[in-house]
Amino acid sequence: MVGLKRLVVEPLWCKGCGICAAFCPRGVLEIEKGKVRVAALERCVFCGQCELRCPDYAIYLVNDEE
Repeated sequence: MVGLKRLVVEPLWCKGCGICAAFCPRGVLEIEKGKVRVAALERCVFCGQCELRCPDYAIYLVNDEE
């Protein structure tokens, strides 16, 4: 059974570089007060670009089991 994808943000690991937000094709992420935040989860297509680009591993996708 394939799990549901979920976007996870670890704010303590984020240094606010903005790379994840810049590479997000749907504008899901933004930098606020020096940290990444999910601004529009409903637009996320779980492409993984944020996860691939984050140098601090502060944002990633996981598969949740149903």
